[in-house]
Amino acid sequence: MLTISLEKIDFLPPTRVTDDTSVLTLKNLVFEPLLRWKNGHVLPGLFSRWTRTDDGRLWTFHIREGAVFHDGKRCVAEDVILFIDGILDAVDTFGMKWSYARYLEHAEILADGDEAVRVANPTPIADILDIFSEFYICRFNAEGHPLLGTGRYLVQDYETQRRVILKRATGVTGPEHITALAEKHADVRYEHLRYGYVDAASNLERVEERLDFSPDYQWGKAVNTLSVMYYLNCRKGIFRSPAARLAVNYAVDTQAIAEDIFHGLAVPSATIVSPFHLGAAKANLSPIPFDPEKARRLLGELDTSNDVELRTPTFMPERAPEMSAFVAASLEAVGLKVNVTTQLDRPEYARQIGRKDMGDMAIFDSSPHSTYRILNDKISSATQAVWWQGYDDEETEALIADANMAVEDADREEAYALCLKRLQQNPPWLYLVHPIDVFAARKDLRGLSIDNKGTLNIR
Repeated sequence: MLTISLEKIDFLPPTRVTDDTSVLTLKNLVFEPLLRWKNGHVLPGLFSRWTRTDDGRLWTFHIREGAVFHDGKRCVAEDVILFIDGILDAVDTFGMKWSYARYLEHAEILADGDEAVRVANPTPIADILDIFSEFYICRFNAEGHPLLGTGRYLVQDYETQRRVILKRATGVTGPEHITALAEKHADVRYEHLRYGYVDAASNLERVEERLDFSPDYQWGKAVNTLSVMYYLNCRKGIFRSPAARLAVNYAVDTQAIAEDIFHGLAVPSATIVSPFHLGAAKANLSPIPFDPEKARRLLGELDTSNDVELRTPTFMPERAPEMSAFVAASLEAVGLKVNVTTQLDRPEYARQIGRKDMGDMAIFDSSPHSTYRILNDKISSATQAVWWQGYDDEETEALIADANMAVEDADREEAYALCLKRLQQNPPWLYLVHPIDVFAARKDLRGLSIDNKGTLNIR
């Protein structure tokens, strides 16, 4: 028996896609993603292999041999298609239509017998690989809970937001049983490990004070793909100016945010994505340096007489109020007048940002591990999707179009690298940091690791 402490215990409806690290930890044990994502590229998941036509318009994905749901039902192509259709028809936690419906609005997804799924699109669609890596197929059990997967562990007992007991499936490796307990507070999770109530605890980067990294435990750390940033209002106000957007990136000491606010458990951002997104390694960018004098020179040519409205929630991202106070002071130090407004209702805050009601700048986090998704949802003036805040740059748009047409892996990586470089030169956001996720465990345990999505992996 392995006992772990997670921030929450929930499997969510099948149509809900999430970046929550606790939920992903459970999903990776019980379900399988259609494809597995790693550092911008994909590996086999439920789909063991795939082929495409040379033009990238027709893709065929083959279900791995022997894929069976935990109730004994064989997993066939129709199961996958019904699951995908459910996501495309659903809305997210804020009542907004999932972006996947837009990505695939012209695609035809059909079964090719029981063992394969075909995706046909009028234009190249190599980014289907990114999209499918976010889909974890599951079905409802007899009690109406979305707990039937094809993964390594079966759900034996489940109480939402309290605990779940998992049993190892036949023929796989790992602990025979895993019990996951829900504990909202990171300090209590760590305390439970110290008292021996659990064998491992996740998301310890969220403890109130600086972590001690006691040598009594084994520790795992990974930089998360999530980007903490500020949307800048590119439609009206001072941040219509590329010079102003670049200036605020020079004005803020992101290394100080990583060290002082995140207690060393974050790294500064360089562009719209993390170092692990497709194109980032090829772009090989360093963060925009802290240079308040350069910020002042850029702002000196602009009208800075109006107050800058900076909007913030109280959480999501973590430590949002502290970052907003730091950023406000940094911008005032280079000559801007900043007015901070706080929204206590976090879901309403997200809805307001989606309606473009964001003041001049608003702290947010960007979670997709797909470079394609971030460009499509948040940057492109051609799509003008829900999170787009008015950024309009002809050079960027041309580079995005080229990336969307690329099919070969190397070509996609190069095309996205050019996008990321341009978006550092002419930023749409104020780039801040990528958090570092942390777990701790008993020293004698083996087979635990953490990935760049923050998932606690158990082997």
